[in-house]
Amino acid sequence: MISYEALRSMLKDDNINDFREAFLALHNYEQSEFFLEIDEPARTRLYHFMSPEEVSDFFDSLELEPDEFEEIFDTMDARYAANMLGAMQYDNAVDILNEVSKEKLTSFLTLMDKEDARVIRALMNYEEDTAGGIMTTEFVSVTSLMTVREAMRHLKHMARTSETIYYVFVVDEDRKLAGIMSLRELIIADDDEYIGDIMTERVVSVRVSDDQEDVAQIMRDYDFLAVPVVDYQDHLVGIITADDIMDVIDEEASEDYSRLAGMTEIEPTTDSSLSTAKKRLPWLVGLTFMGMITATMLTTFEDTLAQVAILGAFIPIIGGMAGNTGTQSLAVAVRGIATGEIQDASKLKLALREMGSGVITGLVCGLVLFTIIVLMYQSAVLGLIVSFSLVIAMTLATLLGTMVPLAMARVGIDPAVASGPFITTANDIISLLIYFSLANAFMSYLI
Repeated sequence: MISYEALRSMLKDDNINDFREAFLALHNYEQSEFFLEIDEPARTRLYHFMSPEEVSDFFDSLELEPDEFEEIFDTMDARYAANMLGAMQYDNAVDILNEVSKEKLTSFLTLMDKEDARVIRALMNYEEDTAGGIMTTEFVSVTSLMTVREAMRHLKHMARTSETIYYVFVVDEDRKLAGIMSLRELIIADDDEYIGDIMTERVVSVRVSDDQEDVAQIMRDYDFLAVPVVDYQDHLVGIITADDIMDVIDEEASEDYSRLAGMTEIEPTTDSSLSTAKKRLPWLVGLTFMGMITATMLTTFEDTLAQVAILGAFIPIIGGMAGNTGTQSLAVAVRGIATGEIQDASKLKLALREMGSGVITGLVCGLVLFTIIVLMYQSAVLGLIVSFSLVIAMTLATLLGTMVPLAMARVGIDPAVASGPFITTANDIISLLIYFSLANAFMSYLI
């Protein structure tokens, strides 16, 4: 494979023929990587060397932040950009146009081919993160009244404008989804057979309003390479392909990870310090108020600490271990809900399993801590208070880490918002209450 440095030299020397031959031989992903590595003057030369249609091929692979797309289009001729966007896969073009300013959006749609602009405007009407928002309208369908020979002729004619052909979708005279066939089934069928006689009538489809996460779940469960999208009257309006779903899975995973870390949304690494702080502050301010509950509890047990100061040394251990086990159970529950592994019948089983895990790990850690305390401080009573508090705190923490996301999912709230910091802070409060309640109860044995 030719090096990127050699490609840069060809651009700089205006060696158009050699550059085009070498560049077009690269995979679209490699073309996009090269594009991102070159500077603005080199990109301008590349636009002169390549047609908008050729540039559109690797723009389908670009994943940039909104401000980066703005910068690219600032240096690209508006008509060239419009033609390039119109030549892209429509769903990818919509994703980009949703990120640019309204002025650029209006300009591009005005300069674009009318049919391309019409399709893109229609797709932009669907809500983001729904099946309609991620589907493509570049698909091939045949009618149930066609013969296999007619269907093959139709496929050959339409293949160039289709994003992909994994399955052959069958519609009736009203454009309603009627059946499905694999490309293999169509190829091996007799030429004179009717599509309606050999198609599979049972079709798994999604509606345009379905959440993209639910669509991803369906495609994973059925191992689909593509799934048809229908409107409320069952008209076939688009398809969602495996590559689109891979992007959705990555996006949803990043989003859940951010929420588990106590952030409201995914934070681009290019964000400024002020922008990053604004996104994190809502959770952190809320956790500050929760932290005040912990501070108030410590004040309430001030006399206990004053009489037996050594009790304060074990607060971080009990609180930290409870927070850790709670976060682990939270991660298991959120993942199970997201993947659909947790059904109503298995929720109690999961809660009991996690609580049992909390009891076992708590007993082991408590025994270790009891042994250390007895050896270091020669106080079996102190060891019992600390270790027993740890067992109860870890047990309740695993139960809380499981039940909170399950309860949130039950009422329609994204369980990922039951973030790690929230569970950790809540467990701090519970563990301190348990710890000092036991210490007060056995104070006479400690003094």
